[in-house]
Amino acid sequence: MNRKGKNPLTKVKGAKASPKRQINQNRSLFSSLFNFKSDSAVAKNLVKPKQKKAQAKAMVSSNPRLKQSLIASKKALAKSSNPQKNQPISAKKSRLALRSAVYVITIAVGLSTILGTLVSIAGSFQTNAPDNFNLPPAVAQDSQTKSKLDNLFAIASLGKELITLKSNLEQLAAQYPDLEPEVFIVDLDTKGFVSIKGAEIIAAASTIKLPILVTFFQDIDQDKIKLSEPLSITEDVIGEGSGSMQYEKLGTKFSALETADKMMTISDNTATNMLIKRLGGMEQLNQRFDKMGLKGTRLRNPLPDLTGTNTTTPEDLGNLLVKLDHGDLISLRSRDRLLYIMRNIARNTLLPEGLESDAIIAHKTGDIKPVLGDVGIIDLPNGKRYIASILVKRPDNAPQAQEFIQKASHIAYQYFKNPQTTSFNLNEGRSR
Repeated sequence: MNRKGKNPLTKVKGAKASPKRQINQNRSLFSSLFNFKSDSAVAKNLVKPKQKKAQAKAMVSSNPRLKQSLIASKKALAKSSNPQKNQPISAKKSRLALRSAVYVITIAVGLSTILGTLVSIAGSFQTNAPDNFNLPPAVAQDSQTKSKLDNLFAIASLGKELITLKSNLEQLAAQYPDLEPEVFIVDLDTKGFVSIKGAEIIAAASTIKLPILVTFFQDIDQDKIKLSEPLSITEDVIGEGSGSMQYEKLGTKFSALETADKMMTISDNTATNMLIKRLGGMEQLNQRFDKMGLKGTRLRNPLPDLTGTNTTTPEDLGNLLVKLDHGDLISLRSRDRLLYIMRNIARNTLLPEGLESDAIIAHKTGDIKPVLGDVGIIDLPNGKRYIASILVKRPDNAPQAQEFIQKASHIAYQYFKNPQTTSFNLNEGRSR
């Protein structure tokens, strides 16, 4: 009995004693029954287990409440020995959260491992090969793949293919079995296009002077060159063939603008070499051509390049004019000056021959024994504007190449002049 007269073993009605509290109460009870003062004392009393066991049984059998309390204590101990059934809900939630965190960490580690493996694989493709390992075939293949991808992206930026116009041009080409024409035409209003072997690399001849002119005006816009800057004729820049500047005395000076003008209007080779030198040389220009998206356009020799080592593609030249028309690459002021120069080309026997007299064309020709070509922007009286880029491989100086370009120009002009027309008489006379 305690001080309030209540039996400490009496259970309060409606209340549940916790297992831990029940065990503590029973320990107190046994301590009072057997005069246990400490754990060491318990150890001493257990020296006579039979005697103590008999005393305990007698005590329990004589006291029903004590017996009931011992039974409750055993049940509590049994429950406490099964932690999964007796866990609080908050503990279960904690374990669930812990498992989720472990799953997330495992997934993250797995993904990072996979990513690291992919990075390692990608890095292995860029590993430098030993000095004695021959790589030209692989490099060439990578270059071809990149060129094809660039071509696909360029085509994707255009509109639909002009099937009728392409069919008419293919019919024309079939009439010239000795020629290998490469054609690229773009409607600047609808982005419709025609490409007949337009991505194939071909000798550029003097059409290479167009991207050189664009690079020149880029440096004008960046104030790297002044239009009035004097450029001198030196022995290393003299180029035979077309142009009159080759006959000037060494040391003769021309302004940068006059040099650029002669490079285009009379296709002066000496003027071209002067600009190549002033712009940093062929390798520097090739890098800049690449940045402009001209993947097949390369300078390999100064002008004149009679053997055709300098290369381009009709699509390179055509897309260059598309970008200029959009106001890309150079300022609008430089673009206007560039087009003005190209409208004053001395030779008008190729693309201009297929146009009517009221059309306007800004263009650049190229002519060496194996290749003849012309590329330009054409404005029609009806407001239509399109780009034509045609280069033709031919037997040395074969006149049929000139005839093909003239007729192809006429077919394209009539197509854009009369969009409803579906076929042409290839033998009809030109209006010009």
